[in-house]
Amino acid sequence: MSQPADLVINARWVIPVEPANLTLEHHAVVIRGGKIMDLLPQELARTRYRADRSISLSDHVLIPGLVNLHAHSPMALMRGIADDLPLMRWLQEAIWPTEGKHVSNAFVREGTLLAIAEMLRGGITTCNEMYFHPAAAAEAFDLLGMRAVIGLTTLEFPTPYASDADDYLRKGLAARDAWKNHPLIGFALAPHAPYTVSDATFVRIAALAAELDIPIHTHIHETAQEVADSIAQFGKRPLARLAGLDLLGENFIGVHAVHLDDSDIELLQRHHCSIAHCPTSNMKLASGIAPLARLQAADILTGLGTDGAASNNRLDLFQEIRHASLLAKVSTLDATTLPAHAALRMATLNGARALGLGDRIGSIEAGKAADLCAIALDTFETRPCFNPASHLVHVAGREHVSHVWVAGEIRVDKGNAVLQLNDTELLGFAALWQTRLSN
Repeated sequence: MSQPADLVINARWVIPVEPANLTLEHHAVVIRGGKIMDLLPQELARTRYRADRSISLSDHVLIPGLVNLHAHSPMALMRGIADDLPLMRWLQEAIWPTEGKHVSNAFVREGTLLAIAEMLRGGITTCNEMYFHPAAAAEAFDLLGMRAVIGLTTLEFPTPYASDADDYLRKGLAARDAWKNHPLIGFALAPHAPYTVSDATFVRIAALAAELDIPIHTHIHETAQEVADSIAQFGKRPLARLAGLDLLGENFIGVHAVHLDDSDIELLQRHHCSIAHCPTSNMKLASGIAPLARLQAADILTGLGTDGAASNNRLDLFQEIRHASLLAKVSTLDATTLPAHAALRMATLNGARALGLGDRIGSIEAGKAADLCAIALDTFETRPCFNPASHLVHVAGREHVSHVWVAGEIRVDKGNAVLQLNDTELLGFAALWQTRLSN
């Protein structure tokens, strides 16, 4: 007797990510109730399952949905507002003044909607978010049906959103309480960085993370100056300072981690921390190149992030996959560093595991959520194709994404977004905020 299913996706190639280094040909993914029921050869799927719908992707690669392990989504409204500056000048001269004048619930909601549409069209199905007004961000992710872990940003200094660290945490936790039962939305504690957060606040955040069993998501060791300033002020490198405050652990996601010495890597390894590698942002701000090969040699879980659209300026994880692979090779002068399957794993299962979601997303396995991305390799610039995994890293881009599903629901169909808002509405948000930010 055949079993009922909601959808069967027949693909020319399937890269499930787990098991590693595997590319399957002429396989089908069977979906029911928003979850993956089976992954099997197409001829077996036809006999074992009776589907309400089926789709044939005859020139496509089907992979897990991409996981953006670090983003500031509302900053899509500040894309290109301050280029060609190093990090601290970029923050102090452009970003913080603009945010101080304009950030609001509407800014966050509408900027996040723009970012979500961009990410979904590029195959990103999960975003680890860090910004102000987390409830407004949750509204946006809910409306457009994207999976998200929303960071409860914390700083010591006032902004239009909150007055001090206690106020940031109070408002953030209230947002978490309001949205905590949502099937696609989770939360993390997101202290901005060691240079903007005090010891007392870090201690409180460590206790809250343990109590609530949620991740800690913070920028760390992004620039050489940050490390030097920490040594001058605290007598310790930033990671050593956080270790002394009991902040490091399996739930800790350190963003950037560009400037690491052996002691830093030993701390990350000993405490089983994760890293969000943001290669394009690190290049654009001239922060440096993260030591990816050394992190991998130490078995430190590393995923990929875009950072915000003001420091990238794309929310494009295919770009990050390619840049991560090429930077890893050229920085080590070893062409075998970070091969294609390993780069794809960083953008999928590694990010999921860093967020504590590895049992739910990040690979194409029975029982996991049907968060999936199909990439069409049917154009002359993608032919011939000898190795689909290599093509995804070195040939294809987000413009080749044809289909995206989140929890089994179609979000991009034949390259067109299937969203609650149309392109005209999204472009209207962009035009409105361009006018406001220009004045």
